[in-house]
Parts: sequence; C-alpha cells; structure tokens
Amino acid sequence: MSSAKARPFRPPRSPRQSPRGRSAAKRDDDPGRKGTGAAFPPAAPVTHKLHKLLAQAGLGSRREMEALIAGGGVTLNGKVATIGDRAGPGDLIRAGRRTVRPAHGGRVPRVMLYHKPEGEIVSRSDPEGRASVFDRLPQLRSSRWIAIGRLDYNTSGLLVFTTDGELANRLMHPRFEVEREYAVRIMGRLAPETVSRLTTGIALEDGPARFEELLDQGGEGSNHWYRVMLKEGRNREVRRMFEAVGVTVSRLMRVRFGPIDLPPRLRRGQWMELDETQTRRLLDLVA
Repeated sequence: MSSAKARPFRPPRSPRQSPRGRSAAKRDDDPGRKGTGAAFPPAAPVTHKLHKLLAQAGLGSRREMEALIAGGGVTLNGKVATIGDRAGPGDLIRAGRRTVRPAHGGRVPRVMLYHKPEGEIVSRSDPEGRASVFDRLPQLRSSRWIAIGRLDYNTSGLLVFTTDGELANRLMHPRFEVEREYAVRIMGRLAPETVSRLTTGIALEDGPARFEELLDQGGEGSNHWYRVMLKEGRNREVRRMFEAVGVTVSRLMRVRFGPIDLPPRLRRGQWMELDETQTRRLLDLVA
C-alpha cells in the first residue's frame, strides 16, 4: 500500500482464550444504568425513524424497511406501523418473527472480529451440516450478528461482524470501494506478464476484475506467497482470478478489511469485541 494512505485501524487488545476456544471478553448487554438521583428531571428519550432503526438492527436497507413498513409488515407497540413513525428506548418493534428493542441514545453498535479457520461456512444454516462461524459467536438477545463480507469454506482470516446494518452496508457496498487484502499461497512464482494481467484486468464470467496491488512476499521451496488487494468482494473472486491465468491457490487468508487489520494475536477460532472507544474510531474512519 502507498505510504500516503491512512494507517489501518489496529485494535490494541489481545483476546483471552475461553474453554470453548472463544474470547472471554464480553460487553454487558444492559442498555443503561440507573439514575444518579439528580434534582433535574431526566431528558426525553431520543427517538429515530422506524425504518432507520430496523436497518440498524440488520433487517435490511432503509429503502427495504420503508417498503416493509408500507406493506404492513411492522408493528410498533402492538399497532401496525406507518411510514414516518418514530421509536425509542422502551418501544417494542416487531418485523415478521423478529423483535427489535431500540437501544438507549448514544449507545454504539457492537463490532466483533473473528479469525475464521478453514472448514467453516459464513451462514446460519447448511444442508450439509457443516460448522458455521455463527456457532462460535456470543448469542445476542434483541439483535443479530451481521457478517460484513464473507469468506468461502476453504478460506481463513479476518471476518468482521456488527449489530448495525448501516455500518455493514457502508463497508460492503461496492460503491464505497472498501479495500480487502489477502495473503495468497501458490506453487511457484508468477511470471511478469501474469502479474501484468492480474493488475490491469482480466475477464471473469461476472465481469472484469483486477488487483489494485499485487506484492511478492517470498517463500520457501515450491510455495510462494503474495499479498493482493482489491476493492470489491465478489464470490471466490481471488481464487477465480488466479484460476483465470492458470494458477491454483493452495492457501488463502484475508488479513485486512477496510481499516481493520487481522490482529496478530487473534488465533484461529477466536473472537474479540471492540470496546466503545475503538468502535467510535471505526465509525469515524468509515463515515
């Protein structure tokens, strides 16, 4: 990467291994604390548009949530909601089978980093019964973990999860061109003309693709490592690009997603949650 770019966000905390191979660091789900007994009456709760709250809960985009509300698919405190309704702490929102309770004002979303090993899927259900990354994460009460991007079954590395649909969209949508960086192992070295093809553009079945950067990282014996960076996340894109030039990837690991690096002490199968300061910094970086 060019030295002119902003330094990637590196969470400083290291995870603690739990008996089940998960990080023991957790954040309290209590939405707030009791009052301090001040003489002044409490401020009125902050409310937000209903479609915004549903999008933040990860149910879909704001436009999709507006359509859901307009179709009568959402209730607010037991009544069918309408476009323009607002909700805040204490309100009960139901969208289909999902129940959403707005958090107290000022509360930041939760963000989780997970070091995915090979042999897990990024899906909540699988007809083949394979292990899922969601089985590793702590359970949530009134929201759900949203995977920011995916990794295929045989790819390891950084996965980012959040409870905020808008943050997920900001990091995943192609128009924002968020960088993804991978470590790639192949047999042998790439010829200069192959490097040129991969960085200038090759044709895939779903459109042209190219690496923004492709750096030689060396290797031992017949194994050779490269670092590649691209600004989109199509299905198996890195593997398909190498296959298009006649090269098979023997190992693939994502080491960075946007401003977030894979923490060096985060072992495979471990997760760690960003604290409030780190989460606010991330929100500022992607704003």
